[in-house]
Amino acid sequence: MPEDLIEKMKETLIPFIAEYGVQVLGAIIILIVGRIAAGVCRSLVKKAVGRTKVDPAVGDFVGGMVFYGVIAFTVIAALSKFGVQTTSFVAVIGAAGLAVGLAMQGALANFASGVLILIFRPFRSEDFIEAADAKGVVEGIGIFTTTLRSPDNKKLIIPNAAVTRGTITNYNANGTRRIDLVASISYIDDMRKAQEVLHEMLKKDERILDDPAPTVAVHTLNDSSVDLVVRPWVKAEDYWDVYFDTTRAIKEALEAAGLSIPFPQHDVHLLQETAS
Repeated sequence: MPEDLIEKMKETLIPFIAEYGVQVLGAIIILIVGRIAAGVCRSLVKKAVGRTKVDPAVGDFVGGMVFYGVIAFTVIAALSKFGVQTTSFVAVIGAAGLAVGLAMQGALANFASGVLILIFRPFRSEDFIEAADAKGVVEGIGIFTTTLRSPDNKKLIIPNAAVTRGTITNYNANGTRRIDLVASISYIDDMRKAQEVLHEMLKKDERILDDPAPTVAVHTLNDSSVDLVVRPWVKAEDYWDVYFDTTRAIKEALEAAGLSIPFPQHDVHLLQETAS
């Protein structure tokens, strides 16, 4: 290669590298430092939110927002090293964001609903809820979706907008729940005796609360039976265990007291026609 060509390349490349190489190196350093700073800020925010004893999902949500905010600021700072007009760049991002927002109204609705869930907290992680025609234990509250674990161990991912659009039933919010059962006896049985037997049966279960007191009362006079409602109060976490145990105990207690649980009955009258 001729020496004059090498000299010309040196004259061209050295100023170029001196001018832009420093900018590229500076931009890379900004991106690396920004990425580290974003991670550190996210961890600090999650720890700070965690000390307030709020739902862990709130910390994840706020930490994620801080992380992406720092990343966006870092990218803009890195572009400024190349002489890019960041003000116009931000304006372009804003215009693009508006266009994307119009095209993603559903996603934005889910995002807004996620913010409302985290602010007003109608439920928390590990609560058993019913929302959007689904029931399950809350496993996570994300920016766009809420994740439930169904009683049969299915993973349910529900858009946040669907969760907030209808009624939300939180079965753990108040700490206690009432079990509603029906006990049927025949018309020839003593109703007062049946009530006494059922009250005694409920007293034997230590999981049933004294306050509010359980209710045993005559509810319906059906065609074939007298129906009594049995309504004990329990802690929310004991609901299903007591429900199943009490259902069995009702039958056993009534049978032990000589009271019957009738089957549906119909009276059939046969009329015999006489020959004329």
